[in-house]
Amino acid sequence: MSWIQKLYETYEQCAGQADLSNTGTSLEPICHTSQQAHIEVSIDGKGGFLRANVIPKGQGVTLVPCTEASVGRAGSKPINHPLCDKLQYLAGDFLKFGGVVTSGFAGEPTEPHKIYLSLLSDWANSSFTHPKIIAIQTYVQNGNLVGDLVREKILPINEDGQLLAEWIGDKKEAPAIFGIMPNGNSPDGAVIRWRVEIPGEPLPETWKDQGLMDAWIGFYSSQKDSKGLCLVTGDILNLAEQHPAKLRHGADKAKFISSNDTSGFTFRGRFIDADQACGVGFEVTQKAHNALRWLIARQAYRNGDQAIVAWAVSGKRIPAPTDNSFELFGVATDESETEQVPEHVPQGDAGQAFGKRLAKLLAGYRAELGSTNEIVVMGLDSATPGRMAMTYYREPGCAEFLERIEAWHKDHAWYQNYGQDFGKEVKFIGAPAPKDIAEAAFGRRLNEKLRNATVERLLPCIIDGQLVPRDLVESVTRRACNRLGMERKKRNGKMYEDEWEKVLGIACALSRGYHKKRGYQMALELNRTTRDYLYGRLLAIAENIEKFALDMTKESRDTSAAKLMQRFADHPNPTWRNIELSLAPYKSRLRSRAPGFLYTRERQLDEVICLFQGDDFIDERKLSGEFLLGYHCQRQKLREKPETEQDENTEATSTETI
Repeated sequence: MSWIQKLYETYEQCAGQADLSNTGTSLEPICHTSQQAHIEVSIDGKGGFLRANVIPKGQGVTLVPCTEASVGRAGSKPINHPLCDKLQYLAGDFLKFGGVVTSGFAGEPTEPHKIYLSLLSDWANSSFTHPKIIAIQTYVQNGNLVGDLVREKILPINEDGQLLAEWIGDKKEAPAIFGIMPNGNSPDGAVIRWRVEIPGEPLPETWKDQGLMDAWIGFYSSQKDSKGLCLVTGDILNLAEQHPAKLRHGADKAKFISSNDTSGFTFRGRFIDADQACGVGFEVTQKAHNALRWLIARQAYRNGDQAIVAWAVSGKRIPAPTDNSFELFGVATDESETEQVPEHVPQGDAGQAFGKRLAKLLAGYRAELGSTNEIVVMGLDSATPGRMAMTYYREPGCAEFLERIEAWHKDHAWYQNYGQDFGKEVKFIGAPAPKDIAEAAFGRRLNEKLRNATVERLLPCIIDGQLVPRDLVESVTRRACNRLGMERKKRNGKMYEDEWEKVLGIACALSRGYHKKRGYQMALELNRTTRDYLYGRLLAIAENIEKFALDMTKESRDTSAAKLMQRFADHPNPTWRNIELSLAPYKSRLRSRAPGFLYTRERQLDEVICLFQGDDFIDERKLSGEFLLGYHCQRQKLREKPETEQDENTEATSTETI
């Protein structure tokens, strides 16, 4: 019950904070839920009809009073909301105009309206009544709602005076109600919301009236009489009979807590009734579920049925563990540096510079959160439409949480090039997000189920500091080696390897984080003499020589290094011989047209080969992900522009003279 207690405390701390109510999503009061309304009906204070209109798309989400039964309604006899609902509940003349009730009410089609009117009358006649409720009750009792909507030309009818179920004419001439109803739904399923215009009352909208909300909460709470022990607070409270649904979206039927003792026998034999198995106070569960619904809408990572949300109980802003460094910090590096990354690599280890900026940014979170704030990380998923499961739950301390976030982004930081997104290049230094790693590991084989499972496996690596699973590291490395199998995009007459560049950056990030103890830097390490790292450097230099020669003659075909990258990773020594032989014609071309460049590259090849120790160069073992680190660092280093344009040629000329 720790999770529901934390959610309850979150609601209590956040409900009254003005700065949190202006974030686009609202923390709903208890006994209320959001409903998509389609028609707005305005009446006066005496229950007289004034006007009606179809609610434009995007403006229909309405906060309506609800009961425990109505908020989780399902089946053939859904329970009505007490104030705003479908026409079959609100309209006394619904059947007169040919309206069709839900199948469970077919035997007694007037039952939905009778139940609605009975509950509304109980509320209006109680001590928690409200002038707007009395006006609505008066209007509904007249039983002319559908007739008024037909007269206002909101609901179209046919020649027999019956409601039209579908529009078969020209779509441009269709009444507005057909344009806002969900696919497959007829206008007789429209949801009504009320405006009550009373002289001197500045707020006619019932869904915005705080006094009306308080009146319903008071009335409904007064009807509760099932006292018992609340397992969350430890107090004797009115216990909830049902627990809310609609946690991830408006059509979500999955619940955390439910019981079906009369048919499924889920607890009999251990407990006499459901409250003994899990007794939670009515107000506690309402507030806890409303807080979770608010948090998911506000800051959760969502993919299909999966939702992962991290929050501070105080409601203060915290970094999301499922974001990559770019999403988390907006710009993970200085803006000028981000633009220069592909062409001008900063001198020294860029990882150290990124780590300092990261620590500075997280220091801001630490100062805002303080040391006593509680952090909760929760993962949700549903195996069936009606059952919600908690797949991950942690309550790290504030300091521990921020340390783990910092460690993840720092240990897995690398140059990332995600290509163009909505016309803008996304390049940054930092760690990839779990969803990016899943895409890099599985490519086109990735489906929603596999993505969710991968994200779930990576969450403990971020929050608990565990190592990334080895199979994911190797899978991303294998895909990064399959360069020719990646999708390319053409922009401005030039082909770009966006997918491969993204997978390459993620593979380097994972290899660096997985072998953290080896201390790989984000810059070329001239003193690192491991076999795989040196082979990566050789590949980058060979590619640079061939690419330079091809660019001189404006040829755009792949280099031998690119074409043989997969084979090079599996058989480095024999494949290197093929790559080196294929360079011969390009060296002949460069020897006459760019002798300085060729001299420098040949000298670099010799220097790297001389660094191999013992029999490392002829070792037949496959290359690990480390060779991608050597390749990427060497490639970045070769892309740096010389300090003076004639440096290389000058150097070469002087050497030849000597």
